[in-house]
Amino acid sequence: MNLLEERLLEKLDERKNSNAFRKLSGQSLIIDFCSNDYLGLAKSPEVHQKISQLCISEFPLGSTGSRLISGDSSEYQYLETFLSDFHRGEASLIFNSGYDANVGFFSTIPQRGDIILYDELCHASMRDGIRLSLARGYPFSHNDPSALRLKLEQFSGNIFVAIESIYSMDGNRAAIQKFVHLCEEFGAHLIVDEAHSTGIYGKYGEGLVVSLGLEAKIFARLHTFGKAIGAHGAIWVGSNLLKDYLINYCRSFIYTTALPEYSIAHIKSAYTFLLENHHRIGLLHQKIQLFKELVEKNEIIGFIPSDSPIQSCIVPGNDNVKKVASYLQENGFDVRPILHPTVANNQERIRICIHEYNTNDEISQLLKTLKMGLA
Repeated sequence: MNLLEERLLEKLDERKNSNAFRKLSGQSLIIDFCSNDYLGLAKSPEVHQKISQLCISEFPLGSTGSRLISGDSSEYQYLETFLSDFHRGEASLIFNSGYDANVGFFSTIPQRGDIILYDELCHASMRDGIRLSLARGYPFSHNDPSALRLKLEQFSGNIFVAIESIYSMDGNRAAIQKFVHLCEEFGAHLIVDEAHSTGIYGKYGEGLVVSLGLEAKIFARLHTFGKAIGAHGAIWVGSNLLKDYLINYCRSFIYTTALPEYSIAHIKSAYTFLLENHHRIGLLHQKIQLFKELVEKNEIIGFIPSDSPIQSCIVPGNDNVKKVASYLQENGFDVRPILHPTVANNQERIRICIHEYNTNDEISQLLKTLKMGLA
């Protein structure tokens, strides 16, 4: 065994010793309380039918290149115009994934001498983009406008503030109005990752920012298609100037093969279906409210306050949270543990995702089983 292999094995042993070793488990056939398919669009036969109608003629199975070479199309450009209108922005630019979009944006837009202030619980893709940036990045306490103010008072020049509208591990919403006011006061540029609010806030799922009427005050918004939209890819929504700059300088956009035409048809079909069936958003929120009422009725402690589909129950310790998750899985509920180091030590949790298609009985039985698993 060479030195490299020894080092890799040593690091993997560290994960095993802390009971944090990850492995792929294949597709689950038990009741889904873990996926991000909040509205059930990823498995919708109606969306599938719409895709088929758009793809009835022959089309390339691959996009054949980056968008700047051979991967662009009129369908791409139509979709970006459609999405700009839907999310009430001046322009939008499609990326292959939310991770690509965040890494590309934060490593491209902020420049040397600029400052990025980011919520300490921002997604790993934002953190990785900030790490690649020539700008200096500093975290502030989670969802704390007072902590952000203290940071803003320390710096001048071009300052970017990065938050999520709904946080992926806690499920809570950002105090967006307060952050908007702070950024206006200090002349900072607010960036909002709306991955977990796309499709589930606003009348038609336009996102939390639009539901609050604040879209004109945000420098850039990220919407992803891999969660409530049930597809794949992401867009940055902002100004025409921002779009042109990303096209010319963003490496994760320039140097990657474009999404194929099937993916473009899928995204368009899912959004069209959501426009026609936006009542599903209300049904989802009814399920979330039922879940919260039953948590209280069952007197289960440890849940982080949230009005989103993400409901997280703190179960400290990798060993403990894995035991509770295994108990739920053995009883037919697909719920996954979130381990350290993904979350802070002693903040390990059972992360439950509520879906429009989960029945009231399934939600009730899940919580009864969780209570027994925690006992």
